[in-house]
Amino acid sequence: MRTDPTDNGGLFVGRRPGTAPIRYGRLPQRGSRARLVVDQVLAVLMLALMALLTAAVWGPLPVAAMWIASQVASNNVGLWILVAFALVLAFVFGALVLLRRLDSAWILVRRAAGVDQRAGVLGRVFALATFVAVPIFAVWFFLLGGAQPTGMSV
Repeated sequence: MRTDPTDNGGLFVGRRPGTAPIRYGRLPQRGSRARLVVDQVLAVLMLALMALLTAAVWGPLPVAAMWIASQVASNNVGLWILVAFALVLAFVFGALVLLRRLDSAWILVRRAAGVDQRAGVLGRVFALATFVAVPIFAVWFFLLGGAQPTGMSV
């Protein structure tokens, strides 16, 4: 065997086991016209769900985590920060795990729809959501009230 340690003096110089590139077989045979339409609609719905969940990572999920923390620990600031931080991490990383699974399922649905889909779309969806969400947040923060000074009396 090529990867046997006795063949190379005990040094592992090849690829780690299980990390070979994915080799897709031939495209599946196309189904009926109705099946193709159903698969295409399902792929579009999954893409829309990915876009909504990606946008939620930039605003609603962290805000929801902070609101829940305020309900749990409204009197203790230290506990509020701890709970809010833990919830933000849980919500955002949970959303990212779900997004990754949706992306893998999206690839399969696109392949079932007869498209030679080999890579996911999550990177592009996340970049687009970033380019849309960050300017909206900046406008809100600098112009609509997030960073406006409060009435301080001297």
